[in-house]
Amino acid sequence: MLLALDVGNTNTVLGLYHIDGTTPELAAHWRVTTHRARTVDEYGVLFVHLFEMSGFAAGQVTHTIIASVVPPVDSTLRRVCEKYFRVDPMFVEPGIKTGMPMLIDNPTELGADRLADSVAAIARYGGPCIVVDFGTATKFEVISPRGEYLGGAIAPGLGLSADALFSHAARLTRVDIKRPAKVIGTNTIGHLQSGIFFGYIGLVDGIIERILNELGQLPQQPRIIATGGLARMIAADSRYIQEIDEMLTLDGLRILFERNRTARPRGRGGDYRSGVDASRVQGAPAGPVSGARKL
Repeated sequence: MLLALDVGNTNTVLGLYHIDGTTPELAAHWRVTTHRARTVDEYGVLFVHLFEMSGFAAGQVTHTIIASVVPPVDSTLRRVCEKYFRVDPMFVEPGIKTGMPMLIDNPTELGADRLADSVAAIARYGGPCIVVDFGTATKFEVISPRGEYLGGAIAPGLGLSADALFSHAARLTRVDIKRPAKVIGTNTIGHLQSGIFFGYIGLVDGIIERILNELGQLPQQPRIIATGGLARMIAADSRYIQEIDEMLTLDGLRILFERNRTARPRGRGGDYRSGVDASRVQGAPAGPVSGARKL
C-alpha cells in the first residue's frame, strides 16, 4: 500500500492507497495537526494508532510519498517512515517527473502541494482548469488547455485573515467562522461573520474573475475546482467554483508516485532524486482521481 502525506502549515493529511490492482483505490484518509516540535516517536505512535483504528497495520505500507511545505518537519517524517514503516520516502521536490510543462519563471519555487493539485486536476478534469486550494493560504493554480502550468496566485487564508483581525482589534471578540444567515448583521457577531465570510467569497470570486479575463477566449471554459480543508465551507457560495474535490492533493501525490515509481527496497535507501527536468517530461495520467463532488 502507498502512504501519501500532504504536510501543510496547519494540518497534515494522510492517505492510504491500494496500488496493486489495475485501478488505485483510496482505502482511508486522516487529518491531523502539523506540529513542528513533535518528535519522531510522537508522529509514529499517532500514525500507527490511526492505522489500527481503521483496521490497518503499519507493515502493510510498502511505499510512501511526501509533499511538505514545512521544511522543519521533513527530516522527522523521513525518520518516521524509516522507523515505523520500514520504507524510504519519496519527496516531491525539484527533479521529480510531473508530466506537466511548467511555464513559470522558476519551477523549483512551486510548492509541492500546488504541484500535486495541478497534476491531479489535469488528470481528472483535463484542461483548461483552475484549482483553488483553501488552506492556511488560499492558492490558485491555472492550467492551460494543453495541460501546461501557467501560474497562479496566493492569498491569505480565511482563518489567517480572521486571526489578523481579532488580534489587532481590541474590542472585537473572536467568533466562530461560518456562513451567517444574512449579510446584514444585527449584532457584533453577525457583523463579523458576514464581513469575514462574504468578504472572503468576494476575494475568491474576484481573483477567479480576473484570471478568466486574463485567459481570454478559450475553446472551452475552464473547470474550476476547490480543494483543501475549507473548500466545502466556501465553495457553495462562489459564483465560479463548480467542483469540490477534497482528495485532490492526495490523488496528485499518488499520480506523482506512479510516474516516478521504481523498484525501491524496504528500509533506508538514501534520498530520492529522479534527476529529470520536471519542465520537460511528458507523462500519462495514472488513473482517476477520487473524492470529487459536483456542486
